[in-house]
Amino acid sequence: MKKLGFFRSIHVKFVIIYVLLILVAMQIIGVYFVKQLEQTLRTNFQTSLKERVNLLAYNIREEMEKERKPEDPTLEEEIKKMLRDFKAVDISEVQVIEGRSLKILGTSDPNNQGVVGERTTVLRIKQAMVLEEDQSSILIDPQTGHRIWVLATPIKSGKKVIGVIYLVAKIESVFEQMKTINNIFSSGTGIALAITAALGILLAQTITRPIADMKKQALAMAKGNFSRKVKVYGNDEIGTLAVTFNNLTKKLQEAQAMTEGERRKLSSVLSHMTDGVIATDRKGRVILINDPAAEMLNVSRETVLSQPMVSLLDLEGTHTFEDLLEEEGSLILDYSTKKKSYILRASFSVIQKETGFVNGLIAVLHDITEQEKIETERREFVANVSHELRTPLTTMRSYLEALADGAWRDEEIAPNFLEVTRTETERMIRLVNDLLTLSKMDSTDYQMKPEWVNFVPFFDHIIDRFAMSKEQNVTFKRLLPDHGIYVEVDEDKMTQVLYNIISNALKYSPEGGQVTFVMQDMEDQIIVSISDQGIGIPKENIEKIFDRFYRVDKARSRKMGGTGLGLAIAREIVNAHGGHIWATSEEGKGTTISFSLPYDRTEEDEWS
Repeated sequence: MKKLGFFRSIHVKFVIIYVLLILVAMQIIGVYFVKQLEQTLRTNFQTSLKERVNLLAYNIREEMEKERKPEDPTLEEEIKKMLRDFKAVDISEVQVIEGRSLKILGTSDPNNQGVVGERTTVLRIKQAMVLEEDQSSILIDPQTGHRIWVLATPIKSGKKVIGVIYLVAKIESVFEQMKTINNIFSSGTGIALAITAALGILLAQTITRPIADMKKQALAMAKGNFSRKVKVYGNDEIGTLAVTFNNLTKKLQEAQAMTEGERRKLSSVLSHMTDGVIATDRKGRVILINDPAAEMLNVSRETVLSQPMVSLLDLEGTHTFEDLLEEEGSLILDYSTKKKSYILRASFSVIQKETGFVNGLIAVLHDITEQEKIETERREFVANVSHELRTPLTTMRSYLEALADGAWRDEEIAPNFLEVTRTETERMIRLVNDLLTLSKMDSTDYQMKPEWVNFVPFFDHIIDRFAMSKEQNVTFKRLLPDHGIYVEVDEDKMTQVLYNIISNALKYSPEGGQVTFVMQDMEDQIIVSISDQGIGIPKENIEKIFDRFYRVDKARSRKMGGTGLGLAIAREIVNAHGGHIWATSEEGKGTTISFSLPYDRTEEDEWS
């Protein structure tokens, strides 16, 4: 998670906002307070001086209207005396001007007595006389740079202005007081802000501590840790939020546990499914593939994740992902090679939201190689049975039609036709019997009837039967043990096995040839081999001679009365006894059919 900057912390923001609010409030209060205080001080200063000026104006008017005798002091002397008594710390100078001549009658400044008797040129004095009212303003003294208050007050006698009092006062003291007050206020503001900041930090910590705890809890939840709980500091809104957060954590923990359980169930189901499952996102890229699917496609899960499904299924040339989304049935994926058949069936299901938005696609793969093989074998079996039955039936129909057309009257031809019909009938009976035998062997409830048989005389007796009935000029060579070997077999079925193998050996043995019978007792099995000196079997066909209806030379086999099921029946019977049958052959030199049977010497001791 990205580290939070210092000034982006809610703690710092809270303190800054809190301090700024206090600062703005104090500034507003300070400006209003200072402005009002300055106005009050200045008004008090001016009012105080104005009252003294009014009193001075009254005294001067009395002196100016007074009738003077020769022995009385002059008006200038009286004014000088009054101005001497008018001195004050805040007053720089006071002048008295005669209204008619604008002549200065006196000044309180002892250093400026030279202006007495001169005509004044101050505009404000003239305005006071003309307007008959006070004229005042605050100016800057060009010599000292301090603020001064000048006041021109008319001296009225009735409604007539007889003079003006011109006052210059040091109002800078008022502003000095305000400056001092401002400094005190600024210091107080600074101290207040410092205390406020400290309190703000404590308050912010109090408020943000639960939030910080919830932040830590949220980070822990993001890592999958739902065991922590947020401490509840009170019953206020933040405390309620903390309780709600803990409840949310508990529900998330339960939901996460439920999701994890479902995920494990799904993973277990996918892992133990025999079918392969592939899931994609909405763009057709693989996001999930189970082990059976990876095994079916011979890929590793890590390498195919994020790959397009059409590429994984090798459908790039024939299908797009949009085609698969619209595929309602299933696709047959044929990965067969010349050496091995391999066919998969892929069924598709679209993942959609309630709004219809396509979220992905699921493909289920099923290996139907064996199913296809069985279906192919079934079709071949039906075709072979039909063909094998049709051939003798066609022959019989031809001969019977000939007999019906009058050939039965011919004493030389009729017996031959009837003999052919009988031979074909017997052939069909053998075929049907072989099919019934195979059908019984394929049945799950088929039961063998095993019994302990001394296999050496049993085998020797069967050879004797063929030796007495054979019509070919073929010699038999026996290489059998000179001691008894007891094997648990179904005697009738094992007789059929030996009959089928020996019959084939005789069929393919040339005139004057030899059939060799060998029996070997091994450690845990016996091996029976029957060899002829026939034409042999091509190497590429040696594995197929035990398949049903398979013939190396179909025309010759059928001519010899074979059904193509003898070795297939022999294999089923030998396998049912727990043995194994195989063939070795060399073209032009002959073929050997061998089979093994389980052999237990300890059991033999009990029977011998």
